[in-house]
Amino acid sequence: MRQFLVVGHEAPTDPGFSLDDLPGAGRLDLLARSVTSAFLLSHGIRKAVRCRLVLADEFTVRFEGRELRNLRPDERSTAALVRTALEARENAVGSIPAEAAPGVYIHRQGVVGALEAAAGEGTLLQLHEDGEPANEVELPADPVFVLSDHQDFSEGEDELLAERGARRVRLGPEALHADQAVTVAHNWLDTEGWTAF
Repeated sequence: MRQFLVVGHEAPTDPGFSLDDLPGAGRLDLLARSVTSAFLLSHGIRKAVRCRLVLADEFTVRFEGRELRNLRPDERSTAALVRTALEARENAVGSIPAEAAPGVYIHRQGVVGALEAAAGEGTLLQLHEDGEPANEVELPADPVFVLSDHQDFSEGEDELLAERGARRVRLGPEALHADQAVTVAHNWLDTEGWTAF
């Protein structure tokens, strides 16, 4: 399974944000595009994908490709799924998530909890402009790509990733937006490290 974990440092934790101003809602536009990039193909959806959005180190919204319904390519409808998840946040108790919609779950966990869950499911790869070139890295069987939003990872987040054995990887010579990095990461895996077409 392929996984993506995107840290949204200023993302809303209350469902009252406006769908008409997603950049002003903690760059929810970027987070929503990352989710759609993680799952959508030209005429289908990637089933063997899991994506987590960590919202302001307070909640994690988890999307499951095998269960998702009605995911559309526009950021507004994906942000509406995030809002639906936040509306169900009171039903997430302790370590038990609440299902907000088919394939959409909300957890009461921040970066630490999300990283611990993801690290137990695959190999952590921190996408970072100072990482090793991807074409020099052996493809892991179950990669978990960890990305930051429009802000750099904090020093504490870098330490958490290092403690969990995350390998820093870069996907090219230029820094990419998180949603673009998700697409390039898929291509890297789809083409077996850019060796098969």
